[in-house]
Amino acid sequence: MLTAFTRAFRTPDLRKKLLFTLGIIALFRLGSVLPTPGVHVQNLRACFDQARSGDTGNIYGMVQLFSGGALLKLSVFALGIMPYITASIILQLLVVVIPRLEALKKEGQAGQTKITQYTRYLTIGLGVLQSTAFIALARSGQLFPNCQQPVLLDPDNIFGIVTMVVIMTAGTSVIMWLGELVTDRGVGNGMSILIFTQVVAVFPSELSNIFQANKFTFAVVMVVGIFMIAAVVFVEQAQRRIPVQYAKRMVGRRMYGGTSTYIPLKVNQAGIIPVIFASSLLYLPQLLTSLFQNTDNAVVRWISTYLVRGDHPVYMATFFVLIIFFTYFYVSITFNPAEVADNMKKYGGFIPGIRPGRPTAEYLNFVLTRLTAPGALYLGLISMIPIVALAVAGASQNFPFGGTSILIMVGVGLDTVKQIESQLQQRNYEGFLR
Repeated sequence: MLTAFTRAFRTPDLRKKLLFTLGIIALFRLGSVLPTPGVHVQNLRACFDQARSGDTGNIYGMVQLFSGGALLKLSVFALGIMPYITASIILQLLVVVIPRLEALKKEGQAGQTKITQYTRYLTIGLGVLQSTAFIALARSGQLFPNCQQPVLLDPDNIFGIVTMVVIMTAGTSVIMWLGELVTDRGVGNGMSILIFTQVVAVFPSELSNIFQANKFTFAVVMVVGIFMIAAVVFVEQAQRRIPVQYAKRMVGRRMYGGTSTYIPLKVNQAGIIPVIFASSLLYLPQLLTSLFQNTDNAVVRWISTYLVRGDHPVYMATFFVLIIFFTYFYVSITFNPAEVADNMKKYGGFIPGIRPGRPTAEYLNFVLTRLTAPGALYLGLISMIPIVALAVAGASQNFPFGGTSILIMVGVGLDTVKQIESQLQQRNYEGFLR
């Protein structure tokens, strides 16, 4: 692998793409540590350290993970790539609901360009809403409820507040542009590379803290993390290949078809999306209790008891069930067996032993339903690891190899390595995968 990596850097155009990608990553990290004007950096750091050691430390740790440590610093790139991901997910869901968007999707490249434009507009809107919400929480002291120190230099200056919102929204636009630059001129999918960078950015400090606290715990965490990465790679690469044959047909004087191929159905067909959905939905009770913490309401008390603390069995069971539900839901809207069966029938394809048309769609739906069951259980178990560690040993903050971070790292890493591998093979070089 190291020899192939060296050969990749010896190829001039591939070397330019790799260096360009690394440069964009460096620029992205610079914006993630650059504080927004008007933020009291010392007080913000003290409040964050206090919050991570409190009862809601797992929630702050999740926010820290997805923002690469930028959001709770209120930096220029504080919102990170999450507004774009949220906008993309919303557009994917709306394509199934709104006929106009579904028609655009079927128009090919022109329609996809239009959907991408809508995604950008929605990203800007979400950026404005999220930046306004976080600045308002920081101004009122609700961002860190148990910290009495002001995190803004002048909370009453309206012009300063508006300036912070504009800067953070502009940071979201720049991140979206950087991701598209990596996709066009770099290596890999730009948005995936940036979210990979956000997740990996917190690892050095976490591992350093563990090593300084206890070297034996550091060794155990590293061994468990390696085994988890190996297991996730194994499941992420697993797929069910459904054979497809195409009948021969004459078009003019030429013969077409007569080939055999397969439909690859992955065990984890939904990817990381169900975990993001479930985490976002379970963040709402935390937000609700923070808004109504001074009211003596039975519903608010029940929510704060059962659905806020990550070590409670009700919270764990709810999180696990939501992941399984969203896995089936997302797979059902992203893979349409009837559409696949119609396309196969249109081009003369069929599954051996299955009649074309409706029987093929029913067979694909049957296989996909059975295949999604282990994939949903796998996602739920992997995502429960940091929560179970918190409940059993109070070690959630001491275990950086959480389920969500492992899924993101392995998925993006495999896709990027495959793209480099394909470019190396085009130049008759031996690739990464042997």
